Amino acid sequence: MSDLSDFSERSEPAEPGASAYLLQEMQLYGYRPFEDEPDGRPLPDDRLAGGAVADIFDALAGCLVDTRIEPDLEELLWGVVNLFHGAGTRIERDLDRNEVAQRDLQREQDGSEIRSVELERAIAEGITLIERRDAMEFFRECAAEQYRIHARKAWVPRTGSRIRHQAMTAAIIDSRDFMDRRLREKAKALIPEGTRIAFSGGPACNDHRHIWSALDKVHARHADMILLHGATPTGAERAAACWADARKVPQVAFRPDWNRDRKAAPFKRNERMIDAMPAGLIVFSGTGIQDNLVDKARAFGIPVWDFRIREAP
Repeated sequence: MSDLSDFSERSEPAEPGASAYLLQEMQLYGYRPFEDEPDGRPLPDDRLAGGAVADIFDALAGCLVDTRIEPDLEELLWGVVNLFHGAGTRIERDLDRNEVAQRDLQREQDGSEIRSVELERAIAEGITLIERRDAMEFFRECAAEQYRIHARKAWVPRTGSRIRHQAMTAAIIDSRDFMDRRLREKAKALIPEGTRIAFSGGPACNDHRHIWSALDKVHARHADMILLHGATPTGAERAAACWADARKVPQVAFRPDWNRDRKAAPFKRNERMIDAMPAGLIVFSGTGIQDNLVDKARAFGIPVWDFRIREAP
């Protein structure tokens, strides 16, 4: 009997240890390196990254041009740029949470080694997040340049801002971010100080040489120029956005809020643009929307460079 009891005791399953739990986690979820510690791997090489993005666009264009799917090509290329843009935005949100966590840990510091290590880990994680965000913005800018080459227009996000934190040249800032009082201090940190120049023109105005020439003359006078425009996807304002992208001039896109303002959206947009107090307004041929903007600018004493009369029919 004693032998049987000894056998039954030995046959009972032992309590799983830490290694068993670790192996079970790896079986269920796979190996997840650098999840709770700084990632020590290097960032992608910028030359190889740029070449990889160019290959993506060339492959898509080469596959779809001269096929029934070609009408969808521009939207697909826009989506490739937006893929990196969205990834950078998500990392930026993680960075905001990390910043809050760092503040909490700073307040909780009591001189103990545990609290100190937690803060050091949060700081290291924040640095990694910054590098990841900057890398995604680099990918997005490479993709935006390929989009400009293939689609022959500047890439602009449909909502929100396009910001590159490492270099604020050619940034596209959404007017709602720019004008929001709660974000004013953050905007000052992101948007370089400069001379704000407003631009407006109709969707049927396509004299891009005349538009670029006018903008070049104003830019020569104001080297720190920031371009404010209505973000219309066709016509004069598209040409102005392409000019700013090519000249590396920061842009503030004042999009009409159709959901809130309905038919009055373009005129409400004009009011927001004037509220930004530009140093001047460049206006090309358009509709009553441009006439309304000119009237508002002159009422506030803002100089107007009016190219509507000289515009080619």
